[in-house]
Amino acid sequence: METFKRLKNEGNDFVKMGEYEEAVNKYSECMKLNAEECTVYTNRALCYLKLYKYEEAKQDCDHVLQTEDSNIKALYRRALAYKGLQVRKINMAGI
Repeated sequence: METFKRLKNEGNDFVKMGEYEEAVNKYSECMKLNAEECTVYTNRALCYLKLYKYEEAKQDCDHVLQTEDSNIKALYRRALAYKGLQVRKINMAGI
């Protein structure tokens, strides 16, 4: 559990510095230790949104919402992911 907390805190620090790829890696390591902790999924979803990886963000939010169907962060970030996917779809149609 100590390793999990350390990795999560390191991920949080990377987010604060705007180092989203590094944060994704830390949160992914956390998931290997505890796949049930929803906060690492919502945190990683935030990073994916910042990296314009909308499908990945949506998947992380979907995972959380399977167990916590009223998780506000997951609902909000999934909505942002859907919005990003729609904008990308519209932009691709114009190419």
